[in-house]
Amino acid sequence: MDNELLERITINPDICHGKPTIRNKRYPVENMLELMASGMTNSEILADYDDLEKADLDACLLFAARLASAGSISELAR
Repeated sequence: MDNELLERITINPDICHGKPTIRNKRYPVENMLELMASGMTNSEILADYDDLEKADLDACLLFAARLASAGSISELAR
């Protein structure tokens, strides 16, 4: 299940300057995490971004958790 979620996070040099985004859309993971950190609920975020799904937000959180636990960036590529 974790790998399926992480597949929603894409890195494309032609989209958002290569920042991690959700499903190659112009929604950087960083922005979604900032919205969650500001106190917005998943329901509020999904209401504002109708082409996103709850699994996209879950993927952002999982990506952030993996990034925080990695000893180095190269570990994320494994």
